[in-house]
Amino acid sequence: MNYAIFRSQPIKTINDLAQIGSHNKRDKKAYNSNPDIKLELSKDNIELVPLTEKYVKGFKNIVKEYEKEHNERMKTERTDRRKTFNQMLDGSRNVVADELLFTATDKFFENMSKDDIKAWGDTCMEFVYKDLGYKKEQVLHSTIHLDEKTPHIHCVVIPLVKKFDKRTNTERYTISKKQYIRDKIHLSELQDKYHKRLVDKGYNLERGIKGSDAVHQNVKELKKITRYYEKKAETINDSLNNAIQDFDEKMKTTKNTILDKEYVKVKKDTFESMNNVIKESKKVIEFQPKMEQLFNEVDNFSKSHQALEKENKNLEREVKSLKTRNSNLLEDNKSLKNIIKELFQRLKEFLREILQFGNENAKDSATYEVKYNYDIDNFSSDDVYDIAVNTSKENELFNYVGMPDYMKSTNKPYHIDNDKYNMMITLSKQICDDIPNEKQYIKILDNLEKKKVFTRTERNLCLKPIFGYSKSEVENALRRLNRQAEKEAEEFYNMDKKHDDYDMSL
Repeated sequence: MNYAIFRSQPIKTINDLAQIGSHNKRDKKAYNSNPDIKLELSKDNIELVPLTEKYVKGFKNIVKEYEKEHNERMKTERTDRRKTFNQMLDGSRNVVADELLFTATDKFFENMSKDDIKAWGDTCMEFVYKDLGYKKEQVLHSTIHLDEKTPHIHCVVIPLVKKFDKRTNTERYTISKKQYIRDKIHLSELQDKYHKRLVDKGYNLERGIKGSDAVHQNVKELKKITRYYEKKAETINDSLNNAIQDFDEKMKTTKNTILDKEYVKVKKDTFESMNNVIKESKKVIEFQPKMEQLFNEVDNFSKSHQALEKENKNLEREVKSLKTRNSNLLEDNKSLKNIIKELFQRLKEFLREILQFGNENAKDSATYEVKYNYDIDNFSSDDVYDIAVNTSKENELFNYVGMPDYMKSTNKPYHIDNDKYNMMITLSKQICDDIPNEKQYIKILDNLEKKKVFTRTERNLCLKPIFGYSKSEVENALRRLNRQAEKEAEEFYNMDKKHDDYDMSL
């Protein structure tokens, strides 16, 4: 059986893009790591979408409006927060490009002429344009390599799109692979479409193995990559553990965090040590998906070769060994997740203390940190709520994350006068002391509500045993009840909007 193979490989940084460009365009003089490449045959490679420039220069031409927009935005940023366009791209969680790879099993290409292979390549590009939805100006380069054992296509695309930004209420450029390949389920659906397109053109191919997005490398290369990731994981783990130990030692000498009316005071070296822990934690978080991806690739590599090369028992043993080693590394990284979780809890508490007690400069810096961590998905909207509620930065941060109005507290203080407070306490105590006559007191409360002495929330609170509460505690309880009532009202309103035929008379 011959299999149709399509997979997608994200390109994370500008430097990675440059290296992939050198490989795809055969700019190197030798490829010692890949003996399958026969440079004397490179002249036969087929350019489906040519690129005369280097990859990075071609990339910059495609995204020039995005870069211009970014540079304009940086003019209004504080100096210490400015980033170059490349720094912004490399530091984000988005890709800078996506490499699409198309091929088939060896026998499919037997007895094919160069023109036949070119026709197959054109069909693959139809899939890129018509099924994936890329425009021709988004394709950086596409080439068929005929100088390796099996012909295959490298097609590098730039998923540059304009999206509406709710925070700024404007359309802004971004690079988003998810606009074209949403997730693994969608990728599997696209692989179905790719297979169908080829079959419709008369190619006798089976769909690739479901769930296999394997990188078809030889075992030597796969082992080399695995050793690299093992070494990197060990380095990152050691750095994080050293940072945590250093921070713990500093905390031993800092008996208590000193708080006064305007400042949170900790020793400078303790503060720098905490920042170092946070920095090393981020490295672990960013590295974790790469380890999981490598594990999945090794697993898929095994499945693919079990189907296509069952006779190769030595290969299976090698892959099994690699899977075990990578699985152990993943377990080591998972053990760090609890440490990272605790560190982020410390960070949230620290930022909240700054928003509560710091001076304005400190509060501005803390607010920036909260926004930054929210943008890169380190903080959820619930985290932002916990950090900002009842601080002077509540409105700014709540608006930034789109928090609904019923969650806000600083805009809606709740005050009752002393007479009302005393009346509520008295009625609450009488109701609790005289439960058999509770219905009579309820009538009294209903009457007071009708006369607008009490609001509905105040009337309901009188039925609770609040006679041991201070005035401020009663006001806080009323504020929370009002927020809850607004939340329920908003949910009901949203439900009604979704169901136009809802009969309000019911």
